[in-house]
Amino acid sequence: MESSTGEVTRLLLELRSGNLEAEAKLIPLVYADLHRLAAHHMRRERSDHTLQPTALVNEAYLRLVSQQGTAWEDRAHFFRVASRSMRQILVDYARAR
Repeated sequence: MESSTGEVTRLLLELRSGNLEAEAKLIPLVYADLHRLAAHHMRRERSDHTLQPTALVNEAYLRLVSQQGTAWEDRAHFFRVASRSMRQILVDYARAR
């Protein structure tokens, strides 16, 4: 993964402290890694799946930042939660289908 571990962790801690400017700085640092993670999850899905990795990233990111009171520990914790969120979105999508 490309994002700087220290910078992402620092921004997550700032975000947890209520600094909303940290979110604007965080997005460009984690987007490429989130997209790779989404593409990884999508490779496990059926070939005619209508959900695209970009949509999965967007939905997961919205869920992540809307979680009130999440005590982000560090970059690894953020990506673990993001991965779990992406899997849950895919499960919800399959159930709805």
